[in-house]
Amino acid sequence: MINSKKELAARAAVAKEAIANMPVRVSVCAGTGCIANGSLQVFARLQELNEAAGDKVELTWTDDACASETPDTASDNIAIKHSGCHGFCEMGPLVRIERRYPTTNKGAKSILYCKVQASDVDEMFERTVLQGEVIERLLYEHPVTGHRYTSQEDIPFYARQTRLSLANCGHIDPDDIDEYLAHDGYAAAAKALLDMTPEQVAAEVSSSGLRGRGGGGFPTGRKWELTQREPGEIKYMICNGDEGDPGAFMDRSVMEGDPHRVLEGMLIGAYAIGASEGYVYVCAEYPLAVKRLRHAVEQAEAEGLLGKNILGSGFDLHIHIKEGAGAFVCGEESALIASLEGQRGMPRPKPPYPAQKGLWGKPTCINNVETLAAVPFIIFHGAETYHKYGSAKSPGTKTFALTGAVANTGLIEVPMGRTLREVVFGIGGGIRNNKEFKAVQIGGPSGGCLTKEHLDLPLDYDSLQSVGAMIGSGGLVVMDEDTCMVEVARFFMSFTQNESCGKCVLCREGTKRMLEILQKIVAGEGSLKDLELLEELAEVVKEGSLCGLGKTAPNPIITTLKHFRDEYLAHVQEHRCPSHVCQALKQYVINPEKCKGCGLCARACPTKAISGQIKKPFVIDTDKCVRCGVCAGTCRFKAIEEVA
Repeated sequence: MINSKKELAARAAVAKEAIANMPVRVSVCAGTGCIANGSLQVFARLQELNEAAGDKVELTWTDDACASETPDTASDNIAIKHSGCHGFCEMGPLVRIERRYPTTNKGAKSILYCKVQASDVDEMFERTVLQGEVIERLLYEHPVTGHRYTSQEDIPFYARQTRLSLANCGHIDPDDIDEYLAHDGYAAAAKALLDMTPEQVAAEVSSSGLRGRGGGGFPTGRKWELTQREPGEIKYMICNGDEGDPGAFMDRSVMEGDPHRVLEGMLIGAYAIGASEGYVYVCAEYPLAVKRLRHAVEQAEAEGLLGKNILGSGFDLHIHIKEGAGAFVCGEESALIASLEGQRGMPRPKPPYPAQKGLWGKPTCINNVETLAAVPFIIFHGAETYHKYGSAKSPGTKTFALTGAVANTGLIEVPMGRTLREVVFGIGGGIRNNKEFKAVQIGGPSGGCLTKEHLDLPLDYDSLQSVGAMIGSGGLVVMDEDTCMVEVARFFMSFTQNESCGKCVLCREGTKRMLEILQKIVAGEGSLKDLELLEELAEVVKEGSLCGLGKTAPNPIITTLKHFRDEYLAHVQEHRCPSHVCQALKQYVINPEKCKGCGLCARACPTKAISGQIKKPFVIDTDKCVRCGVCAGTCRFKAIEEVA
């Protein structure tokens, strides 16, 4: 048990020393993405080799500075650890190997291996873990320059980031509280509980300028102050981990990779508002996050960092983990509260706001995962230090899930105000296969579309709002020249329509009608009147819906119509998809100069739309053709071509 600030500092010092004195540390990424690619098999094989080596293993130090030292020989000086998400998901499974001589720290070296498979482990253990050699083929290779990077910190994907909330992700074992303590874990909570009043804590967060990272951008300190001022002995602190945007995994990675940081942020927030009960609401689709959060709560309670009389401060906080049922609408505050109370997750009109009447009618503060993960840094280092990052009106950093047609997909963190160009081309490495950049869908279904003209736009709340977009939760889906923007709008509208709770007519019926119109357009059955109705519906649903889901649902339509109207017109006027994506608008012809008359396409066609004579060019009856593309896939001579 840790009962005081002094005991916490002593425990942290021991943990730091234990890590510093470990000659070799191997961290295998055990985030969801890397696990799916086989990282647990890599981890298991490393453990087997380390255990089998016993005390017979000898560590080799190739650095001249260590040549005169006597190497340690016990294999328990090799730590095989799993970590949370490193962020470089495109290159997973990832293995980070750190070697340092314990008594001198000379010869310290960090190596990052990419796309490691179980078949690579034996060689990696022998050559790198034991001898310090670098295996070139496992290093990250830049797709343009061909340069290979040994250290993680030198790879452009990482070098161009500023990691505050993600500082520990990929570097510590999320299941080991001592590793969190070794990185100043719970020091901010100790400072808040023992050296500051609740009012001072809320004021410090307010001074930092931290705004809600869940999408709304409401000032966090202001929200704490409003809840703090409400009368009543019972108040609640809620962490919103119900991340449901397509392509978004920021909160999941933080909960999986650094769960104690989230709990510490909750502890500080609960102290500021006067709450003795806290809930982490996590979607059930994140079983690993749920598991690690529950384990972290158990560890913190066992150490006296949660529960009663935390650190001898007299403050109590009990945190509970609640699994959501996968409803996207439960990301909205009032719907989340309803779900926690055992009701159907549906939003309610405001006011009253949760700060006034929240969970079970009591004052409640709700912050999302990333927001709370930023709090320990602010309290530990001060609001002034936090202001050194980001822009004047949007201080700090923001995590983004960079996905889509970009070369380097993954989880990134950059200061607010970085441009879209820096993110897509600097960190992301540009567009795959030398394609042209076309657009980015930012903020998921709640966000909007950014184009080439926005590449130098700062990514902050106000700049994005000025062009009709929003940061949202931080999803960034990059699209290339082969993307159909009408289909993109249809995809996001399909998601939103499925997730509408149905409480208000405008969202329930409006999203359904907008989806029907988009389906007509991609099927080649749309008209100019449909476009007019689509625009009208989008504005009405945006203005009149009850909650944020409905109010932001039309954003993908509004922004794609604004920037890519010509694609909509091509679909409805010319019955043509410029990107050749919409299946119903594809047209196939047989090039007579390439056709050898083999007849394979005719035999494969499910509608008998192809006819001809053997050894003579075949033809396609466009009235019978259902545009399935089977013929094109069958032809060995590439004689079947798609026409615009």
